[in-house]
Amino acid sequence: MNLVINLLFKSFIENGATLDKLVIYFPDSLKLWPEIFYLLEQNMQFISRLQYISLSRVAYSNIESATTLLRALAKYATKIKDLKLAYDSYKTQFFHAAFHDIIQIIKSQEQLRLININGIKKHSEFLGIISALERQKNSLQEVIIENCGWSVEFEILINCKNLYTFRIKDCDMKLLKILNCKISTLEILNNHWDISTTTQILEMSGLMLKRLKLRSLINVYEESSIPVFEALKFFCPNITYLDLGYMEFSTQLIEVIGNLQKLQFLSLLLFQDNIDETKEEQEVRVIHFAEILPLTLQYLRFCCNSQLNSCIDIFLNHCNSPLKTLSIYRLSDEKTVKALIEFSKRNRTLNCVGLYHFDLNYDIRKKVEKYVRLESYGYTDVDC
Repeated sequence: MNLVINLLFKSFIENGATLDKLVIYFPDSLKLWPEIFYLLEQNMQFISRLQYISLSRVAYSNIESATTLLRALAKYATKIKDLKLAYDSYKTQFFHAAFHDIIQIIKSQEQLRLININGIKKHSEFLGIISALERQKNSLQEVIIENCGWSVEFEILINCKNLYTFRIKDCDMKLLKILNCKISTLEILNNHWDISTTTQILEMSGLMLKRLKLRSLINVYEESSIPVFEALKFFCPNITYLDLGYMEFSTQLIEVIGNLQKLQFLSLLLFQDNIDETKEEQEVRVIHFAEILPLTLQYLRFCCNSQLNSCIDIFLNHCNSPLKTLSIYRLSDEKTVKALIEFSKRNRTLNCVGLYHFDLNYDIRKKVEKYVRLESYGYTDVDC
């Protein structure tokens, strides 16, 4: 394998190839020949047009090779648009050996557009790497921060006035407070939200906000989500993509969705545990939800617990949105299958149905597939 990799590198460089994307991954098993680095020094056009770099795992035995490559990138690869620092690049020996070179790569870029920082176990020591983004404050448009703890270095992002997309996943929620500009895409995936700060960001972004994804790993009840819903209802009418989970299927949530008249993609991971609500009251709520969905809606993921899943047929019988893709938990019984077929006939736009539980017998599957394509749940996902 090493022979093949080295021969491919040698052939690419000698024949004048230019890279667009590079993933730096140096396991113990990879041994690049010294000749490769010599050829690279003589043919820097090979890396001069790089647009995307991902720095991944570097084994201890390959630290010298990786840092040699990083120095060349800092000098000659100045057109990088997207830079990802993956979590394995924070292994102690390599990180401390290479941080100067990583800083120089960031500073040398003409127009860095996206930075993706993926820490490990809430990593919070960055040795000036985040601070180096000061040089890119006018070009940076998207920031993705994953598995990171708080560091004062992140405050440099306050100066990024052209930041349009902010994604935070499993991080210290203090990171949300650095946002100081209107954004068009916000994604928060965390154990819990900072409701107050999230609400402030929604109010500040207002009409500019188009895509929103809020996911908590614990159930979010109606009482705690009211400030966010109020901000969405009064400040953010231009949202076209909305992904919420794990949310209570509440009247307040339905009202918010009904106000988003430009909505095209809607993903809901819902729960309903109001034991005092009768089946008739629940069905009324489902009917109301089906009827208020905007006529712009093309994609719906409506995944819920068994209590709500038993009402999917009622939802389908009352929905008039021109859906092209529908994702649900399962086709649980004959009445749901019948409702889906009737919806497809009436709707005439539905192409695909995604199922979390693909446990249909052959006859039912063939019956449904006369009208729509059935896919496993993951194939129908749409990213924010």
